[in-house]
Amino acid sequence: MSSIVTFLGKGGTGRTTIAIAAARKLAARGTRVLFVGQDPSPVYNMALGLEVTSMPQEIAANLSVVQIQPTALLEQSWEQAKELEQQYLRSPILKNVYGQELAILPGMDEALALNLLREYYQSQKYDAIIYDGSGDINTLRMFGMPETLSWYIRRFQGVFQESDIVKALSPFVQPVTSAILNVSLTGDNITSQETQQASQMLDQGKKALSDPKRVISYLVTTSDPTAIATAQYLWGSAQQIGLTVGGVLVNQGQLADEVSHQFNPLPVTSLPRKDSQNEEILIDALPNFQDITGIPQPTTIDIGNKKIKVFLPGFTKQQVKLTQYGADITIEAGQQRRNITLPPQWSGRSVTGAKFNNSYLELTIG
Repeated sequence: MSSIVTFLGKGGTGRTTIAIAAARKLAARGTRVLFVGQDPSPVYNMALGLEVTSMPQEIAANLSVVQIQPTALLEQSWEQAKELEQQYLRSPILKNVYGQELAILPGMDEALALNLLREYYQSQKYDAIIYDGSGDINTLRMFGMPETLSWYIRRFQGVFQESDIVKALSPFVQPVTSAILNVSLTGDNITSQETQQASQMLDQGKKALSDPKRVISYLVTTSDPTAIATAQYLWGSAQQIGLTVGGVLVNQGQLADEVSHQFNPLPVTSLPRKDSQNEEILIDALPNFQDITGIPQPTTIDIGNKKIKVFLPGFTKQQVKLTQYGADITIEAGQQRRNITLPPQWSGRSVTGAKFNNSYLELTIG
C-alpha cells in the first residue's frame, strides 16, 4: 500500500528542502519514492541539479521526481471530458473547444494536482509519494476536496430528486434521453447513475485521508513566533479536514521546551541547518515518517457511548461553532467547515451535549 507524505508551514521555513531530504531518506531505505513538486519556479531544478519535467524521471535508486504543470494536466483532462461526452451525446458540443485555449481558474490547479496524486497512488509503482505543495490552507482544501464534494453531491442530489420540477418532468426524461443520449435514463435513476462513479471515487479519497498509514502531514516551522503560530493554525485546520499530523519539524533551530509545549502531544524534532556539502546531516536528523504510533486522530466516533471527539488544536472555544442539520453535524473553525455524518445507528438522533476540553470538541448524541 502506498503512502502520501506532505509538509505544512509558513513560506520560507524550508519545507521544500525538508521534502527533498525526506524523499532521499526513504529511497535510501529501499522504499520506491516519487517526489511530486508543485512550485512552478525553477526551485526543483536548482535543488536537484537537473531539469524536472511533467513526466516522472528516476534520478537515483528508488527515487523519481516530477513537477506538476497545471496547463498540461488541464489539456489532458479536457480531452478526457470530450471523450466522455462522445460516449453519451450523439451531437457533442465540446468538440470545437480546445484544451490549449483554457486558462487555469483559481482552485483548478489544486483539483488537478489531487487527481494526479490519486493516479500515481493507484498505479502501485511507488511505495511513498512525497508531495511538496503550497503547504498552506490551499493544500488542506485540496486534500479536503473528497469530503467536501461528496457532501455537495449527497445533499444536492437529494434536493434535486425531491424537487417538484423533477417530479413533473419525470415521465418525459426516458424518451428524451433515449432519443438524444446513448443511454436510457429515468427520473428515478438519472442522478444516481450520473453520480455513482464520482461518489465511489470520492469515498476512496475520504478513506485514504482518514488513514494515517496512507496520507499523513508534518508541520514545518522555525523558532520565529510567526512561523510557530502559522504551524499551529495549520495543525488545527488539518484536523478539520480529517488529515493526520504526524509531528513537528523545527528547522534550523534548537529544540526548545516552549516549542514542544505548544505542540503537545505531537513529537517535535529539531533539524540542523543543511550543509551544502553534506546533505546527510539533515537526512539523518529527520524522523521515521512511517512511525505513526501515539499520534492523536482528528476524529473518533464511539458508537457504544454515543460520543464524537474532534481534535481541534490551536483553536479556542470561542472560535468553534457547532450546528446540526438532519444527520449532518457542521463544525466551523479556522474559516473552514467540516460536515460529520452521523452513523446509521444514530439515525434521527441529535447532539444533546457539547464541550471543548484540552483542544478536543466532545459531542454527546442523545
